[in-house]
Amino acid sequence: MKFSKSIFSLTIIFTLLPFLTLTSQAQFIEEFEGSPTGDWITFTGDGYAESSLDWQDGRARFTVDATNDRQNVWWAIMQTSSTDTLDVELLSQPGYELRMEARLKTSHAPRRLNMQLRTQHITDYYAHLMEFDLPDTSGWHTISMTTKNFYAEPGDIITAHIAMMDWGLDVYSLDVDYVRVDVVDVTETGPDLGERVPYPPPVPQPDEFSISVPAIEVGIIDKAYPDINLAGWVAGAEPVLTTDNNKIILLRWNLYEYRGRNVSGYGMLELVTHSFYNTTGTDQIEFDQIRLVEILGGYSGWTRNDVTYTQFLSENLLRDALNPQMIIDIDIPDTKQESVRIHIPRPVILRLIDGTTKGIALYPLGLLTTSFYSGDSMLHPLRPRLYFNTD
Repeated sequence: MKFSKSIFSLTIIFTLLPFLTLTSQAQFIEEFEGSPTGDWITFTGDGYAESSLDWQDGRARFTVDATNDRQNVWWAIMQTSSTDTLDVELLSQPGYELRMEARLKTSHAPRRLNMQLRTQHITDYYAHLMEFDLPDTSGWHTISMTTKNFYAEPGDIITAHIAMMDWGLDVYSLDVDYVRVDVVDVTETGPDLGERVPYPPPVPQPDEFSISVPAIEVGIIDKAYPDINLAGWVAGAEPVLTTDNNKIILLRWNLYEYRGRNVSGYGMLELVTHSFYNTTGTDQIEFDQIRLVEILGGYSGWTRNDVTYTQFLSENLLRDALNPQMIIDIDIPDTKQESVRIHIPRPVILRLIDGTTKGIALYPLGLLTTSFYSGDSMLHPLRPRLYFNTD
């Protein structure tokens, strides 16, 4: 999840082979049997990833090779376009929208992807885009997105895409069983499917949440000094959490008492800034942002007073201990003692509660150094804090 992505600043016009009409209401359905119905293409940007599309065993395989990438800010799209059988005139009537649905399976998890519908006239590139959380690699997942106030005129080209973004520096694949786009009456269609993650995310506020939990443990590990514990890291006399191109901030919570409860909506992580330094004048994408990721492996019993880079990894690779795909990338204010309130999607909160995710890590995407107050105990008012709601 990002606050800005050049992927969505593209306006691309493509032609499409005729759609199939399978019901009394015009629709597009691609089942990848034999020759694809749609004129599918794939392309990448913001990095050095390469993508390909293959048809096999009645499904599409969307593959991304990011092994030559470095910064992990790439994106990759599989896309098709059509106007031939969608009843565009019907969209102008009240209560009618477009609904896109796909059934797919991923090689790596947890991961997010997004779906988008647009025309060549679009100016708001997030208006009809939705991200989805894929929690596992073992099952097929059906996801769908219904637009709101989608505008199109006869003759417009309607484009549908599925995108991967920032999944890591490996080879990734997405098997797609089918894709369909329908003109639907929103009063008759069912709810959308899948774990939706709105994009761009809403900016949360503390008064939205009934539960507030300070981090039980906070720590710093350093790749350049893998066997040194940094519990004594301070700025003057203030204990702080600092991240730079060698240091990674680790945060951990005790959420056992909430296990089994249903999480209602998104959550929030609140940090308080101490200092921020970065370089200017570079043309590197997102070079001034901090990345938040889920801790999925490594030693889960670490404490501030004993954690080191070597101990935390516990013979894991860093890419296995930390999910390479971000929870979110954030800008840091340069004002001291300013609260940074970070949107945390519902599925991440659920994984933190059930123990699948062991905590949250922070590190920079570029040459920058930032520090947050850590507090000397869980009771300290500037301690990193997680907010959420349960039913």
